[in-house]
Amino acid sequence: MELCMVVIFRTGNDDHSIPEGDGAKENNSEKIKDTSSQKSYHTNLDWREVRAMFIRREQAESDPQYQSKPLGEKWAHPLAVPETGCILVATEKLDGVRTFERTVVLLLRSGNRHPEEGPFGVVINRPLHKKIKHMRPTNLDLATTFSDCSLHFGGPLEASMFLLKTGGRSKLPGFEEVIPGLCFGARNSLDEAAGLVKKGLLKPQDFRFFVGYAGWQLDQLTEEIESDYWYVAACSPNLIYGGSSDSSSESLWEEILQLMGGQYSELSRKPKQDM
Repeated sequence: MELCMVVIFRTGNDDHSIPEGDGAKENNSEKIKDTSSQKSYHTNLDWREVRAMFIRREQAESDPQYQSKPLGEKWAHPLAVPETGCILVATEKLDGVRTFERTVVLLLRSGNRHPEEGPFGVVINRPLHKKIKHMRPTNLDLATTFSDCSLHFGGPLEASMFLLKTGGRSKLPGFEEVIPGLCFGARNSLDEAAGLVKKGLLKPQDFRFFVGYAGWQLDQLTEEIESDYWYVAACSPNLIYGGSSDSSSESLWEEILQLMGGQYSELSRKPKQDM
């Protein structure tokens, strides 16, 4: 099996490397902790963390269990609507649906900026336990610079993407920012990605490669959320990119639900539903 970094579109005339426009109209409907005080990392807050702090304060005012729990390095909370950089957490309604059962999807684009563009993202908790070199890629950069990078299942649609952790660097040309410090790219930015490694600006370990992606029409994702197939949430960057690249596929799902608290935490302890 050969790793293909080309994003496939069925528009009939365009061949872009990132799903957009009509290409995003493909969908996957058928493939259906502990900090006692605020730490120094709060000195470099992004707006998502500021929002999380306000939400935690509101929770503390209404629920005593949060009064002794200041926002830690890892956090997650529910959102009312999807946004770029949010996560979609599979509910028990997707138990038995092999493609998305107990998955966490990072939304790379929400589709809100351009109504004709559907949302899309990648599953971030399905390691394939293979490295790029095991796929014997023909692309030189994949076969050399990124040969030891781990592969992950990103979704049922035919495209492959990668995430890159930029750290404290400003936006990198050729890559699209998902949240502060994290960008994504595809084939049209693979050369630039390898160049950053060769220049010593990034390391191969800063990249995570995905085979496939998940995409919806805008109304379709809204309907799935309203039908309780997905919980929409925001979470800390270290949950998206932290930990072992080969960690258990369900451990992240459980951890995020527990951090969300309340009814979400209860779901994380439920056994899978028989289908």
